[in-house]
Amino acid sequence: MRLDDFRSLVERLLKEVPSSYLDGVVAVEVSPKTVPHPVRADIYTLGECVPLEWSGSGADLQSRVVLYHGSFAALARFAPEFEWRHETWETLSHELRHHLEWRANVDALEAYDWAAEQNFARQEGDAFDPAFYRSGEELAPGVYKVEDDVFVEGGGASGEGATFVWHGTSYRVALPHDVKRPVFVTVDGLAEPPPGEVVVVVRRKPSVWDVWRTVPTPSAVRATAEAIRG
Repeated sequence: MRLDDFRSLVERLLKEVPSSYLDGVVAVEVSPKTVPHPVRADIYTLGECVPLEWSGSGADLQSRVVLYHGSFAALARFAPEFEWRHETWETLSHELRHHLEWRANVDALEAYDWAAEQNFARQEGDAFDPAFYRSGEELAPGVYKVEDDVFVEGGGASGEGATFVWHGTSYRVALPHDVKRPVFVTVDGLAEPPPGEVVVVVRRKPSVWDVWRTVPTPSAVRATAEAIRG
């Protein structure tokens, strides 16, 4: 289905949504982007609900819903029986329910807002809490999303490198020999990157002395990942 036809489909489906579900939804947008699942190669993110503004208990939350045409098209290529109308309705309904769930959970809203502020500090080169990303949306074990950026806790970290999985492919990323952990590695070179950044988080090994230590200042570097073959 072409992008313009998909937009028309979404507009028609919105007319079938009860008005109570749209209260506080400032926009339902169609994006041409393709958003790969961070772990599984055959899965794509079809849509998301983005919280924008709220006060008090969160009952006045305003959100933006985005449906990703590129992700729908990618899944349709994998599955000849893909039903565009059914999948679009299911995704739209799911994201609108997510909006209502956000409204009922002010603690989660505040945590997400704090994570977004910390991520902005990271992007600007300012000090940030090394565990902030865990207050974002958990996509899979050890994988979190804050706004458009995805944080992957790297495994097999030893010496000057760490390994991680992105969209079904294993990668290795090299680390500077003198870098201090925890280190946040903004990764280039992925076969199917997301709209934002992929950041591999290489954490410090826990120690009994951590109880008396101050929280370490995280390092931030940029590196190109290499796919692990075989």
